[in-house]
Amino acid sequence: MEAEKPKPDLDAKKARRAAKHPNRPGEKCNAAPGAYRPIVNQAKCEGKNDCVEVCPYNVFEVRRIDDSDFAKLPMLAKLKSIVHGRKTAYTPNDDACLACGLCVVACPEGAIKLARVATLRIG
Repeated sequence: MEAEKPKPDLDAKKARRAAKHPNRPGEKCNAAPGAYRPIVNQAKCEGKNDCVEVCPYNVFEVRRIDDSDFAKLPMLAKLKSIVHGRKTAYTPNDDACLACGLCVVACPEGAIKLARVATLRIG
């Protein structure tokens, strides 16, 4: 069996620094996939890519903010978004999140939170 290769855009030095952060939330990568979901506050996010660089599970992408999301921003956040090239983080692979919390402490704007996903119990 071949060893898993690190993702090419992972910044190992930045990830190690985030892993040592004393206020790192989550379950230190021990949660079941999809038990937590990273929530990005797009009014705060400046699209600096730190979340992409530290996430070992490829949960994030930084790209141009969708027009519908941009329209929902308050005026000051719209101006901030324009200044930063209308970039923001999205979580297309949020079901791969293991709640390591690296993204939360790496984000310089404090725009990411981890939220536990509610589970439906039958029976």
